[in-house]
Amino acid sequence: MIDVATLREHGAVEKKLARGELLFLEGDPAVFYYQVLSGAIKMNNYNDKGNEMIQGIFRDGQSFGEPAILGGFPFPANAEALEPTSLICLEKHMFFEMLKAQPEIGIELLGVISKRLQFKAMIAKEMSGHEAEHRIMALLRYLKKNAEVEEEYRVNITRQAIASLVGLRVETVIRAIGELKKRGLVKVRNRKIYL
Repeated sequence: MIDVATLREHGAVEKKLARGELLFLEGDPAVFYYQVLSGAIKMNNYNDKGNEMIQGIFRDGQSFGEPAILGGFPFPANAEALEPTSLICLEKHMFFEMLKAQPEIGIELLGVISKRLQFKAMIAKEMSGHEAEHRIMALLRYLKKNAEVEEEYRVNITRQAIASLVGLRVETVIRAIGELKKRGLVKVRNRKIYL
């Protein structure tokens, strides 16, 4: 997303997380801009029943948590490393100084946030009144389109993550993927889903 050298010029530092380590919790103050150098971060919430709702999974080169920084509110979700992860972190006031000095970065950031809003709107639409197979296919097609892959696309999220993203139980996702495979809409090889 933002050039790492540019972030370092403005005072960014690197932070490493172990798999399962929390970076911040829902409600924590947003004091850093974060961008993934390697690994993966999951942003999530839990409902009153303890069910996880994944807000997003962010990988190499992707940033996360910017709305809280830009909007001046606490982080609305938890951030957890899905695997060993390296981040670049820039303090909020230095982040704003960088945006003032290089407004084109802010314009690019608006585009990224707008795509995330588009994703949230698509998920909300697909979750209302559609059966499991439809919800899952809508998510998989969106992921493939966003990956800008023309040929076969390997889905790089777990069945649990799919369930959390589309509001289903993991058992329902497993059955639905089996049905989608029978209908020839997806392929499954070595427990990995392909579209």
